[in-house]
Parts: sequence; C-alpha cells; structure tokens
Amino acid sequence: MENDPSLLLKTDRPVGIIGYGVYVPRYRVLDSEIARVWTGKSGGPVKEKAVPGLDEDVITMSIEASRNALARAGIDAHQLRAVWIGSESHPYAVKPSSTVVAEAIGATPHIQAGDWEFACKAGTEALVAAMGMVGSGMGQYALAIGMDTAQGRPGDSLEYTAGAGGAAFIVGPGGEALAVIEAAYSYVTDTPDFWRRAEQKYPEHGQRFTGDPGYFKHITAAGEAMLKMTGTIPQDYQYAVFHQPNLKFPQRAAGLLGFNNEQIKPGMLVPVIGNTYAGAALIGLTAVLDIAKPGERIFMVSYGSGAGSDALSIRVTEAIETRRDLAPKTSEYIARRTQIDYATYARYRGKITMK
Repeated sequence: MENDPSLLLKTDRPVGIIGYGVYVPRYRVLDSEIARVWTGKSGGPVKEKAVPGLDEDVITMSIEASRNALARAGIDAHQLRAVWIGSESHPYAVKPSSTVVAEAIGATPHIQAGDWEFACKAGTEALVAAMGMVGSGMGQYALAIGMDTAQGRPGDSLEYTAGAGGAAFIVGPGGEALAVIEAAYSYVTDTPDFWRRAEQKYPEHGQRFTGDPGYFKHITAAGEAMLKMTGTIPQDYQYAVFHQPNLKFPQRAAGLLGFNNEQIKPGMLVPVIGNTYAGAALIGLTAVLDIAKPGERIFMVSYGSGAGSDALSIRVTEAIETRRDLAPKTSEYIARRTQIDYATYARYRGKITMK
C-alpha cells in the first residue's frame, strides 16, 4: 500500500501557489536573556525568538501575511473562494479567526471561511485543502494560512524556542502559479507527543514520544512515501524544508531521507525567529521561494503533534521572477528587529497575571 500512487493527493487540474506572504513580529528576546532569568546558562542553538507585540495576535499577523500574498498574486480579495487559517493559538475559543481576516482583507461576504487545528501542521493542512478546492473547480482561488503566537511555560525548555509568525499562500490554477504543487501526501497516527487541554495555558510534552515515535517517524514516513510514489530522489530537488521545532530535528530528518545541509539551509530560520508552530515549515517555504529559480524543485514535509505530516513536491515556474519582489521578503522581516528584555517579553505575552 505504501508504494501505491493512488495514495498521493493529486488534483484533477494543475494547481499551484500564485501568491505568498509572510509576517514575523519585530520584537526579539535573546536566548541569553531567558537563560539569565532562569538558569544563568545560555548558548543554545536558537539565539533569539520573535515575540508578538501587545497589539498582535494570530488574526492581525494573518492579515499582514495575507495582504502580502494578495500583492504577489495580483488578484482582488473578492476573487477568493476560501480563507482558511491553521493555528494552535487562535485568540478566541469561540469565534473564528478566519472571518475577521476575510473581512479585513476585503474578501467577504461571498466566501467560505474556517479555522483549522492540527498543532504545527495546521497550516499545511489548510494548504492541502486549498489544493482540493481549486483542483476540483469549486473555486478559482483559495487562501491558506499557517500562523501562531507560540506558548511556552516560564522557565520550561520550550520557552527558549517558541516564537511567533507565519505565512499565507493563495492557491490557484497551475497556469497562473509561481510554483506548481505537483503532489501531496499525508501520514497520520494517534501519537500523544504534545498537547494542551482546554483551559490549560501552556502545552505539555509527551517526553519519550516527542522524538522518534513522533517527529521522526511521521516526517520520514511521509517523506519516503512521497519520494517512492513520485519516483523521485533527494537529488531531484534543489531545496528541502522540514518542520523546525529546533535546530537538530530537521537536520537529522534531512539526513535520514537523504538530503544534505545545503538543500535545507535556505529554509532553516528557527535560530533567529524560533519555532513558529503552524507557520514553521511554511515560513521556511517562503524563504526558499524568495530565492528559488524557475525550474527548481522544493521538497517540504510539515509535522503536527498528535500526530501527522504533510509532504509536498513543488516546482517553481517562470512567474516567480516577476512576482516575488511585489511584497516584503522573509529576510526583510527577520532583519527588522527590536530587542526586548525578559520583563517586557513577559508583559507582552501575558505571563504576568494580575488576578
């Protein structure tokens, strides 16, 4: 069954990314600053992480990324048939983020909207769904977003890596695409490696389930199946992007699948913005699209705790040359930074409660 090409998620007509946009908050807290407060020891692979301001959340950041995607796509927001947001930090427990974003970018009222959840792969889940909508002919264009204001318990190891930000992608007909999505494949099991119950402020790790049974099993299974079913090898791709909760995991996953460090380096952003959860793999993809040349191919595998992975094979087209400069690049958002101390970070993230 694992080599059966019918398991690939392929559309009836070619589809691809016609516009993409990214957003990363400007505020940064250093690894050394967090360590100063809790352990006195720093030097981890993640040097700093992005922190949302007091007026930023998944909704506001999604609006910014979506506007950038629309600028690159060159379409009117009313042409969108869906606005889908994948996140594990939606600001409301009961009220969709997607309707606010759709209204803000001018896509309402004739629009399908929804919020998606699947931990860190919620963004690629929305992207695969957008492929299905456009590929089936139900709609000409669909907007898929992966965005998070990641949470970490004070003093926990997660606090050093849990950053914020994400990306938006407009999926449309392959003939208009700056990058054609050749195929997708999803691999899912019930593996309790990471979770946050209702009313619980911070997530918890399943300890021994996090690495090999969780991340590596799903990333490698999805990646191997994609390579086998498409008849490709790692050398057929110029770039590879994996979910990046830290620095070591994606590097090891790349090696297990046969990719080298030069293929994954352009999309490895976790040392400077942290793990952006639902946006992690997608921000890596935007960084690659910012530099990729026509004809080059991108291999991407996301990962979401709980657990599952989406693998995608993407081919860049000639349209990338005229459209990528129509909105700010990922490197520009990373360079735009304001350093803050731990107290300011704690205030911005609501870690200090007054009641």
